[in-house]
Amino acid sequence: MRINKYLAERNYATRGGADALVEAGLVFVNGKRAVVGQKVLEKDKVEVKLRKQKAFTYIAYNKPKGIITHSAQRGEKEIKEVMPVKGVFPVGRLDKDSHGLIILTDDGRVTERLLGPKFEHEKEYFVKTKEKLRSSFEKKMEAGVTIGKEKTAPCKVHVFGERAFSITLTEGKKHQIRRMCDALFQSVDDLKRTRVMNITLGTLKEGDFRKLEGEELETFLKQLGLA
Repeated sequence: MRINKYLAERNYATRGGADALVEAGLVFVNGKRAVVGQKVLEKDKVEVKLRKQKAFTYIAYNKPKGIITHSAQRGEKEIKEVMPVKGVFPVGRLDKDSHGLIILTDDGRVTERLLGPKFEHEKEYFVKTKEKLRSSFEKKMEAGVTIGKEKTAPCKVHVFGERAFSITLTEGKKHQIRRMCDALFQSVDDLKRTRVMNITLGTLKEGDFRKLEGEELETFLKQLGLA
């Protein structure tokens, strides 16, 4: 087995990242520095001697409506302007007119692991509609909805009364929930993200944030393959 595949399977890095570790002289096989493309056997002793890494910060933030996730225009406020913790960035987007949970961090590895199309991590939302939900709404949403030239992946939907439902997605197309509802002749009145993987909004008040730590953070990182 090639050294980069060996390291990738043990969650040290992606294959490309493993090659970078080898090139940096941080990987040893049986006490000798490894070389890119080297093959290893099960009996070989492989060591990765990483330099001491800074402690990353992970934050759950309850974004209010009107706050922009990225690239605010004149007269708009961006998350980085209202967030007192500096050096962190939002992972993914949450529309200006939507609110709720968004993860912020200074760990650049999280973006690809959380949002990459090959990874399927759950994100849950609570939605209120302007019109009464049709009797077929839940079934059609769960089966996937054609928006543009694409059909969304199957998802989980639970209807609450006449004008509200929760939806759990494993993908994140632009304005996906609003566009899915539009395709089924329903208009979104309010959209709130309540969960990202194991991280929940809970009782976090609008505009407030909390640092992720302990078992909650450990589970989050393990599910991303980063711990």
